Amino acid sequence: MADTPTSERPSGKGARPEPPGAQRTDAPRPSGRGAILVGAGIFLSRVSGIGREVAVAAFIGAGRIGDAYRAALTIPRLLQNLLGEGVLSASFIPIYSQLVEQGRRKDAGRLAGAVFGLLAVVTGLLVLAGWMLAEPVVSLLLWRLSDDTADLTVELVRVMFAGIGFIVLAAWTLGVLSAHRRFFLSFAAPVIWNAAQVAFMVGAWLVWHDVDPSTRASDVAKMAAWGVVVGGALQFLVQVPLVLRLVPSLRLSLNWRRPDVRTVLNRFGPAFIGRGVVQVSAYVDLILAGLLAGGAIAALGFAQVIYFLPISLFAMSVAASDLPEMAREQGDPEALVRRLQAGLDRIGFYVLYSAVAFITLGGLIVGALLERGQFNGDQTVQVWWILAAYSLGLVASASSRLLQNACFAAGDAKGPARVAVVRVVLAAGVGILLMFSFDSYGVVNGSVERLGDFQVLSPLSDAERAEGAVRLGAVGLALGSTVAAWVEYGILRHRIRYLLRRRQPVRGPMRRLAVAALSAAVLGGVLAWGFEPLPLLVAAPVALLVTGGVYVILGRGSGVAAAEEAATLMEQAMARIRAAFVRR
Repeated sequence: MADTPTSERPSGKGARPEPPGAQRTDAPRPSGRGAILVGAGIFLSRVSGIGREVAVAAFIGAGRIGDAYRAALTIPRLLQNLLGEGVLSASFIPIYSQLVEQGRRKDAGRLAGAVFGLLAVVTGLLVLAGWMLAEPVVSLLLWRLSDDTADLTVELVRVMFAGIGFIVLAAWTLGVLSAHRRFFLSFAAPVIWNAAQVAFMVGAWLVWHDVDPSTRASDVAKMAAWGVVVGGALQFLVQVPLVLRLVPSLRLSLNWRRPDVRTVLNRFGPAFIGRGVVQVSAYVDLILAGLLAGGAIAALGFAQVIYFLPISLFAMSVAASDLPEMAREQGDPEALVRRLQAGLDRIGFYVLYSAVAFITLGGLIVGALLERGQFNGDQTVQVWWILAAYSLGLVASASSRLLQNACFAAGDAKGPARVAVVRVVLAAGVGILLMFSFDSYGVVNGSVERLGDFQVLSPLSDAERAEGAVRLGAVGLALGSTVAAWVEYGILRHRIRYLLRRRQPVRGPMRRLAVAALSAAVLGGVLAWGFEPLPLLVAAPVALLVTGGVYVILGRGSGVAAAEEAATLMEQAMARIRAAFVRR
């Protein structure tokens, strides 16, 4: 169970009376509206993120400069992963939500102010350290990069550290607003971050459009880094007025001695370690991709952006809106289980179709989004294969987000951290076993072929890495991530069963949706083959609509509530379309 500071726990003879007007209820609040608001905000954010990736693909590409840009964006995210939303979700939001629910607004304001003050100091020190240590960090992580690529990466890292620092502070505003059930603004705010980067890239391209393409791509990447800084600052600042309005008692401080602040810090440690393991995983992927043929880092990044889209839209929306409610329901295990089961069903329904679409229609999707400018057809196939490999573990990875939050709400911050260690080690081990073998294969004129001798556990030579062939080594890393995701999911399910003292673990909806998913997969494969002559911008959306419609119709009888909701929405949309045609 989550700990409430003993000196302030409102129970027993010495409980502090609640102020007049404080509203409390033992009935669980529905999270559907919150999930919709989170989903809407994330949808806008992710659509703008896809727009950013379209600009990156067109102006920077997936080659040497694309590797530098992607690596430079990954390295500073140490701050975001260690200090950002994930850690605050485990440590700050549950305690702050309890204080708000108990009507103790002044205590909540002082807690929020102290957490922000401590977070700002630590973030500032880490930004300064990142700027000073950029060169040795890049040399340590990416020692096989060419000198030109390494120099560009260092320059970009130094700029981007400041931008990611603002993103960490924006995660604090997200935590406060989520606890007050104000979801939309925080989850939509990254639109500004993405828009700033696109604006800087487009401006740079307009200024240098007539110079050598390689030089132009480098200049665009440098301007995109400044877009990260400006966008990060705006993403934080746009949320501050609403925070000040909702928390008039906010008092900034560095008071870590308050009982509630110390409770947050006690939880912060295990969560910090858990997110640190995730960051180590990101660095391991970066290091391993740096051993593969040129372009692997950039291709991995493009695939991850598309792969995380359904996780963000469906898993994070449910998990983020449910976390404060789970914290409020920690005294009622049955209510928590009902909320968890409903969340897993909702996540599983949408994410399972996403996995089917990415595997069968991934070539059309990637091509429609990215294939223009510096990004060619062979790179489309490369990113599709990586995306398909990731998608085999998409349901497990998405469902684990909600299972982790259930652990946090039950007061278990250490368990998910230990499981994360298992995931990282397993993903790296399987990835190393597979990636060099896959790097023996490449894409030539849209077809996958073996290039040179077959490698097992030995990397390509420097000459082979630099020859510019589009190779598939990153597929091995993605498969390692998939294996680890399923292992993590299984462990977390059984951990929740132990924490809530249940005989059976909670189950996702995959078995109930098997017929719908398999039917959509077969149809998707046929459409991908049949639509090949069509323009990508026509083929991709039509194929998604057709296979998605079949999935919803066949899933309606599965007993999954989200399937019924989706079918009803589809019927309403079709009725409106028919009515519009009749009026004409």
